[in-house]
Amino acid sequence: MRPNTITGACTAAALLLALLMWQGTAAPQSSSGTTTRAKGQTGMDWRHFKKPSDAELKKMLTPLQYEVTQKEGTEPPFQNAYDKNYKEGIYIDIVSGEPLFSSLDKFDSHTGWPSFTKPLDPNNIVETPERHFLIERRIEVRSKHAGSHLGHVFNDGPPPTGLRYCMNSAALRFIPKEDLVKDGYGEYLKLFKK
Repeated sequence: MRPNTITGACTAAALLLALLMWQGTAAPQSSSGTTTRAKGQTGMDWRHFKKPSDAELKKMLTPLQYEVTQKEGTEPPFQNAYDKNYKEGIYIDIVSGEPLFSSLDKFDSHTGWPSFTKPLDPNNIVETPERHFLIERRIEVRSKHAGSHLGHVFNDGPPPTGLRYCMNSAALRFIPKEDLVKDGYGEYLKLFKK
């Protein structure tokens, strides 16, 4: 093979890989524009979470939620529920309900995914280095209790941390501050008192 043919083949492989990674549909939304709960999901106590079987997860989650959280998928940028969500509240794991991020740490990264400078509770996050073919090394972010793939963290965020936690809306559920007590997250209401 000539060098140009090899370069062309590598470029084609990279484009195909990128296309496969971005494949998917937008997260389901309610009429208010927020992502709906996972199918059949009711109130839960994340502190006593026990991960359901794969079959149960497929019934509980939408196809996109399952692909993102269980198969390390990525939802399309700019076509998700929380990229442009500017309401006050917290973001929890769609599978376990564990608290992950706060709107107080959210910023517009112009990437098309919701981005945060830090986790709400670092004890609910697991960061693991990963390397994929043709993609530079990055840090995967998972929820601790459910093991849900959430997204990745990068070192190009704003102060004070310099970090950008780039998350998939399909892995999250947003709880507005006015619903924190009702949904069992009252301990986080103090974050929003001025």
